Amino acid sequence: MRKLANAELERKSLSEFKAAQKTPIIVILDDIRSLHNIGSVFRTSDAFLIEKIYLCGITATPPNKEIHKTALGATETVVWEYAKDILSVIEKLKAENVHIWSIEQTENAVMLNEFMPDAETKYALIFGNEVKGVSQEAINLSDGVIEIPQLGSKHSLNISVSAGIVIWDLFQKLQ
Repeated sequence: MRKLANAELERKSLSEFKAAQKTPIIVILDDIRSLHNIGSVFRTSDAFLIEKIYLCGITATPPNKEIHKTALGATETVVWEYAKDILSVIEKLKAENVHIWSIEQTENAVMLNEFMPDAETKYALIFGNEVKGVSQEAINLSDGVIEIPQLGSKHSLNISVSAGIVIWDLFQKLQ
């Protein structure tokens, strides 16, 4: 086996990316502290043609040198918008018939491996603060909660890892 050079990967140009049909998933980042986590979510969102990212609360926005380090240009391809208040974003998306799912550990959460998205439905996935997680107010407005099954001794995953796992899982189930 020979490792492929970047030129052999046949990636989309910026204009091809903008014109491509997007995966019906919106990502909402609420109060994310780490600029590297934000950049990583942008890069994952680019990889799976995510429709849009909402950056809420204290979540930093591009252009930012530290976000760019991990996004590697994905802030130019993935559509994003800043909103101070996540609750207004949730209400707006619900009015557009988008199904809102928080990624968190709660009572009655649906395990990711058991969650079956509907190909005719658009989803918004909320990822919360690295320490506090998704706010209870956002959970209360969500249509449901998805939990990533974990078997080890730690109680959580890094937000960028969680986003990668959930986005990949829904992407492949929607294909």
